Amino acid sequence: MRTIDFDTLHLSDKQTLLDVGCGRGRHTHAAYMFAQAHAIGIDLGFDDVKATRDGFTETLGAQDRYGALSGDALHLPFADASFDRLICSEVLEHIPDYYAAIAEMHRVVKIGGRIGISVPHRWTEQICWWLSRDYHNTTGGHIRIFKSHELIEDFETQGFRLYHKHLAHGLHTPYWWLRCALGVANDKPLLVRGYKKLLEIEIMKNPAILRPLSMLADRLCGKSIVLYFEKEQDA
Repeated sequence: MRTIDFDTLHLSDKQTLLDVGCGRGRHTHAAYMFAQAHAIGIDLGFDDVKATRDGFTETLGAQDRYGALSGDALHLPFADASFDRLICSEVLEHIPDYYAAIAEMHRVVKIGGRIGISVPHRWTEQICWWLSRDYHNTTGGHIRIFKSHELIEDFETQGFRLYHKHLAHGLHTPYWWLRCALGVANDKPLLVRGYKKLLEIEIMKNPAILRPLSMLADRLCGKSIVLYFEKEQDA
């Protein structure tokens, strides 16, 4: 399930890309396959990093255009101006000092480099919080709901310029409202299981019949807001 659009990010061959908070590598793997780029994923979770690396080695064997390592978004283990592109998808809402993470992203991206950031969309996320305390009140869970204009200002203060934004995963929003209403840990209700199957079909097959519905849902109730910035200057 890809949240960041690589065409909008202007990802192309021979570029270096860092996926901050890569999880199990969905964007890291997709970036590698999208272009002949050098894709690196970093995450705090060792098991997630291992899954990202295994996703490469099991499919590609011994290659030199990818990497996966365990690390902290507040202390990225890379030199200044190391990357042409950077992704940070559904991560900042988990980090107490997210502004420090933005500063680190700015440090490791080249001038003129572009980044794709996504966080939960404010009002659809707020409904999840209202429906279920357990949705966000968990170890490592969401600790804030961003106002998009304030987050944009935080990035622009660091020396980034916003050039595009859009909403994504609108079909996923009602699913999470259902989960929150019926119990986040309860995936047994028939309606929940049926909706999950629909989402799996959308993600894996993207059938033509669902595309107009998905586009409409993105506009009306996107689960994520996606922001694209260009680095204009050094801090």
